[in-house]
Amino acid sequence: MKKILYSLLIFASATLFAQKNPDVKFAVSNGNVGTVALFDSNKEHLQKVNVYKTKANLPQNLKKYEFLADNGLSEVTFKSSFGTLDFMSLAKFNAQNGLPQDTPVFIEGYEFKNTDINIFADIIADMKVETVDGRKSLVITTNKK
Repeated sequence: MKKILYSLLIFASATLFAQKNPDVKFAVSNGNVGTVALFDSNKEHLQKVNVYKTKANLPQNLKKYEFLADNGLSEVTFKSSFGTLDFMSLAKFNAQNGLPQDTPVFIEGYEFKNTDINIFADIIADMKVETVDGRKSLVITTNKK
């Protein structure tokens, strides 16, 4: 009986962590992933924003991010005078947290299987290693700016 209860508890916690947060909208700038909230806080430095409401509308250069487009996906271009925000690959975040570099990372419930993807560091509110689907993975929650 204890084994069944324990198994259900593990399944419930894995399911809870794997749920996608519908409030988070992702955006991409120069191949780096951020959130719309991050770019909204830097509006004065933006040159152009293209919003794609469906996965079918994504241009070829954004197709590798279609798994993030449940709520649409934005492509952001900064003014050339701004420079860039700090970013790092998910593989490096994994290594910093003692995980193999190719371990998928979960950001707000979205599974990033390609850990070569860079994310902007400013989107991170919390980062911890959790057990998701029976394996240790990095779980990141984003800033709510």
